[in-house]
Amino acid sequence: MHQRALALILVALGVATIPFSREARAATGRVTVDVAGQKRTATLIEFGRLKRTPRTTIIVLRGASPRVRGASTDRRGGIGLSPVVRNTGALIVYPDALDQKWALDQGGSDDPGFIRSLASKLVADGLADKRRIFLAGVSTGGVLALRIACEGADYLAGVSVMIANMPEKMAPTCKPAKPLALMVMNGTADPLMPWQGGTASLANFRDSVVSTDATMAPFAMAASCGPERTKQEAPDRDPADGSRVIFERLNGCKVPVELARVDGGGHTLPGRPARADRGVVVGAQNNDVNTPRVLWDFVQRVIH
Repeated sequence: MHQRALALILVALGVATIPFSREARAATGRVTVDVAGQKRTATLIEFGRLKRTPRTTIIVLRGASPRVRGASTDRRGGIGLSPVVRNTGALIVYPDALDQKWALDQGGSDDPGFIRSLASKLVADGLADKRRIFLAGVSTGGVLALRIACEGADYLAGVSVMIANMPEKMAPTCKPAKPLALMVMNGTADPLMPWQGGTASLANFRDSVVSTDATMAPFAMAASCGPERTKQEAPDRDPADGSRVIFERLNGCKVPVELARVDGGGHTLPGRPARADRGVVVGAQNNDVNTPRVLWDFVQRVIH
């Protein structure tokens, strides 16, 4: 006898009960889209729900974008979103970069076209809600997220950029197509992506970038933000980590434009294991907040 049938009989006899709350299980899959005759792929992570409907979707651009498949994607190559969104019905998407690197300018592969096509397919397949598609980028993935946000992000509800600033050559022409919700999370002592601007020193990106404030400026202008900011300091849960997190929200914006400033933080994500090539100094690791939770809270503020 099948276990489910047996369980139903036991319920009917009063020997067992049906649990009202059950942790959603992750299911992974692959999706392929055609971009100018080239096959591009991504990994999907979703969770069992009572009803399959279009849902909030977060497309995550990983730094260096390692080719990691299956459930391990969110542990090894991702930012740890699964435990946070497990019972929300959200869809997590990890696109694959060509040759493990993103096209951060207009040369090379059409990565912006890839992300747009991917989002369109997810909507057409009934997976993504077209009003609730978010893009999150880490390190070089964050640089690509900024490029997409500047060049044509009309299909996005919001963008989150982590440990990344805007390339200097991109800044003069960055004009978001609409007021676009933005959250930036950067460390003030990042040795690889300078907070105040300068030369970025990443494995796949060595170029001049503007400061974090200048990175946010085009989005603040598009959202008609005022000059003032509301600031809130996160509790210092780990006094030994040498860093503090201050959340800053620009006032008067049509959509949220926010900064998670990690004072003393390096090229690391708060609350996440630091990852770096051998011999690369990444700076201080903050343990006061949890990056996936900060990202999800931002998403919630945008959609509610």
